Amino acid sequence: MTAPNTTATPFAEAVEHLIKSDRRMAQLIERVGPCTLKLRHEHSIFYSLLRSIVYQQLAGSAAAAILGRVDELFPGALATPEQIAAVPEKKLRAAGLSKNKALAVKDLAAKTLDGTVPDGKIIDAMSDEEIIERVIEVRGIGRWTVEMLLIFRLGRTDVLPVDDYGVRKGFQRIYRLPDLPTKQQMLKKGEKWRPWRSIASWYLWRAAETAKPKLKQPK
Repeated sequence: MTAPNTTATPFAEAVEHLIKSDRRMAQLIERVGPCTLKLRHEHSIFYSLLRSIVYQQLAGSAAAAILGRVDELFPGALATPEQIAAVPEKKLRAAGLSKNKALAVKDLAAKTLDGTVPDGKIIDAMSDEEIIERVIEVRGIGRWTVEMLLIFRLGRTDVLPVDDYGVRKGFQRIYRLPDLPTKQQMLKKGEKWRPWRSIASWYLWRAAETAKPKLKQPK
């Protein structure tokens, strides 16, 4: 097998580790190529979570339209926890948020202001599990939402979102399982991928997006 050219890529070390540790993952990497995972550093932790709440259970275009109307409530800058805490719930509802989502973003603002949801240097110093435990205290936010924050906003490299359908589907395809894998199966296999399980997850998402991959049988 010829390894993909990973020189000068941000995740070269991760890709090399995955290639060496897992033959099926190596075959997937050979087909997909270098990891191009992009981090979203442009948003605050608060706004990243607000955006996640808005997007829950909605098509991308519909969610983007609603988020745009929420943003229009605060001209000139992205919403801050102080602004969301002060805005009447009825204005959030008028922007298109359901009652539950309006209450969720209000709770997010309150828990950001009281320090439950960490930010800045505080969150940088916390472990993944510590962050998850704190942020899931917010109404409407579960473990999966925080795992996406860890991967795509904070750049944490060893997150394996075992509840994510795309990750599970990609796992099923590359290991040729008759059914979606259990959490235990994924966690056991994922031990080989440490400390780069976020990068492995990115490749599993790519596998889920494509037709059934034609992978070589391992020797």
